[in-house]
Amino acid sequence: MAQLGGRHHAAKPWKSEGPRVLEIVEIFDGNAYRAIYTVRFAQAVYVLHCFQKKSPTGIKTARTDIALVHRRLKAAQAEHETRYGAEQSH
Repeated sequence: MAQLGGRHHAAKPWKSEGPRVLEIVEIFDGNAYRAIYTVRFAQAVYVLHCFQKKSPTGIKTARTDIALVHRRLKAAQAEHETRYGAEQSH
């Protein structure tokens, strides 16, 4: 859906990285799974992280997962600028 400009009904903004970084949460067999992706760039959708939620601190996402998404978003931006040029971002 994201590749075609749409949005999954369960997608919501992911608070840690601002606009156009989205999260889909899925519950299966009593476990929570998350997919974090960005639609900040005109030519590509970048999946930044997919993981099973296992936070020992309740509902908060683990700092290691947040840091990983942050690093991957920076890497996606650099890759996108190299491939398409800086002016092609949303």
